[in-house]
Amino acid sequence: MQLSEFIITNRLQILNEWVAFARTILPHARGMDITALRDHGLEMLNTIAAEMGDSQTDEEQSDKSMGRRDAPVFALAGDSDTAAQSHGASRAESGFDLVQMVSEYRALRASVLRLWKEEAARHTVADLDEVMRFNEAVDQSLAEATTRYSQHVTHSTEMFLAMLGHDLRTPLSAMINCAEVISSPRADPATTSKMGSTILNSGKRLTALIDDLADFTRSRLGVGLSVKPTLVDLNTIAAQTVNEVRAVYPQVPIQLLSTGDLQVASDSVRISQALSNLITNAVQYKAKDSAIDVTLGGNGHEVLLAVRNWGPVIPADKLTRILDPLYRIDVESAATAGRNMGLGLYIADRIAAAHGGRLDVESSSDGGTKFTIRLPRRNAQA
Repeated sequence: MQLSEFIITNRLQILNEWVAFARTILPHARGMDITALRDHGLEMLNTIAAEMGDSQTDEEQSDKSMGRRDAPVFALAGDSDTAAQSHGASRAESGFDLVQMVSEYRALRASVLRLWKEEAARHTVADLDEVMRFNEAVDQSLAEATTRYSQHVTHSTEMFLAMLGHDLRTPLSAMINCAEVISSPRADPATTSKMGSTILNSGKRLTALIDDLADFTRSRLGVGLSVKPTLVDLNTIAAQTVNEVRAVYPQVPIQLLSTGDLQVASDSVRISQALSNLITNAVQYKAKDSAIDVTLGGNGHEVLLAVRNWGPVIPADKLTRILDPLYRIDVESAATAGRNMGLGLYIADRIAAAHGGRLDVESSSDGGTKFTIRLPRRNAQA
């Protein structure tokens, strides 16, 4: 059996091994779409097998090794990208680094050759040609994937810098404008007091933005977020955090409800930061004239902090990526216009993970959009 025929015949077994390996590369990528992963892998295997069966010139052989292709082959339905290009873009969006993505291709190559070796007791010189054609096709796919990956990373970096400039400019402009009013000899005490309050709130926004940016950088570098747990009452922390957010958004009704035993070992500063991020996110996407519900509850196993807003429903296919850094769903009816870096939910998720917990999200027309931080009780014993 030719290698190209073997790939088609055994593609499900090859895909299963590849999916299993992909999940071990990035264990925390829980939002990875298994269906999309298998679709990309299936299309790439089809493409590789088809190219192995086509005749080619020396020039075409060289072009494939460098990732050049005149037209997409076996492109995904409704998409102009090849399967390899789509896979490269999705890996960049999922947080894989380039080494991890290349490792996937190494695993794919190894799985195919190992299974084929087990299938055939003896191989001929013609089989060596098959292996060469297979390696050329894999190299072509890898070159396409890495090119699209690099393009996606470059675009994300440009967007990140643009959003960072936008987020920094808004509070800075407010502070400068207020300072100009205060410095005027005609400024009355009431105006001065109001402008001073605006400067203070803008300064807090800048501080929070810089803190989120620093946390994001530490997390992406693999350092992780540091926490210093002590036994605290989360009701007290939540009440203080809600009051702080109310001061920034006095027009937004925020309701706080607490039940059960809320004492748990946690870092009060980090928990306040995570809760503030969740409430601020809810403010941005809530429906007009609707309230935000902050609910705390405790049982024998864990303590829960939930933030619910009533507004646009997050599509089911977006829920798996909503916690990804820099990912933002554009909603026309969002209460707050403009772009932002979208680090708040990611930081909240990392804070929950640093405590041994997790951040869950659910969204429906009946139940609204709710983010829930779950903190295990075992931290108190530790």
